Amino acid sequence: MRGRLPLALTVPALLGLAFLVLPLAGLLSRTPWSTLGTRLAQPQVLEALRLSLVTATIATGFCVLLGVPLAWLLARVPFRGRRIVRALVTVPLVLPPVVGGVALLLVLGRRGLVGRWLDSAFGITLPFSTAGVVLAEAFVAMPFLVISVEGALRGADLRYEEAAATLGASRWTVFFRVTLPLVAPGIVAGAVLCWSRALGEFGATITFAGNFPGRTQTMPLAVYLALESDPQAAIVLSLVLLAVSVMVLAGLRDRWIT
Repeated sequence: MRGRLPLALTVPALLGLAFLVLPLAGLLSRTPWSTLGTRLAQPQVLEALRLSLVTATIATGFCVLLGVPLAWLLARVPFRGRRIVRALVTVPLVLPPVVGGVALLLVLGRRGLVGRWLDSAFGITLPFSTAGVVLAEAFVAMPFLVISVEGALRGADLRYEEAAATLGASRWTVFFRVTLPLVAPGIVAGAVLCWSRALGEFGATITFAGNFPGRTQTMPLAVYLALESDPQAAIVLSLVLLAVSVMVLAGLRDRWIT
């Protein structure tokens, strides 16, 4: 009957739930609540948090600037090789982040395909810099935005755009006055997912940008470093990232829960 699970499914379901929830409960149980405020006010914690928020926000803006047109291209323009392009766009979703960091080094490093030219022509060095953190985060996070926006574009009612075009609106007017408002919820959801993924990025960041306090040490990197010297600080930093994740889920609940 509907709503009643057989025992053979209930037990694995409960075990799966416990597997996902118990580590979070363990984190909360080991949190030093009495010294939480003091630890959060430590300069290195505040600096890592500030850097994480700033770089994740800039990376998200970069992803929106490039990802929305890319999603529109994939959703609305038929061209040969579109499936291949879509597959390439989603590769960072399954690519190990460390491999992504290595790939960025090979392209944007001082001896990379593009980085060599940037260094010789403009004196721009991206690896092991704050800009490198932004690029690493954007590389792993952009697919979340593109997939979300492309889905919203495919689900939008084309009749509104066709009506606006029939009334004499130019292509740009239709795009900015009709299409974007229609897919705005998808853009917002994709941007939030993109931002949260960028905030939690570790592998590509430490490989391409390093782990330098005040310059490239984001919250996940600070957690990794603190585990070796101050586990309590690592727990506090992890709790901050957990709180951000919960807020992201709460903000997107209407899109996931019906």
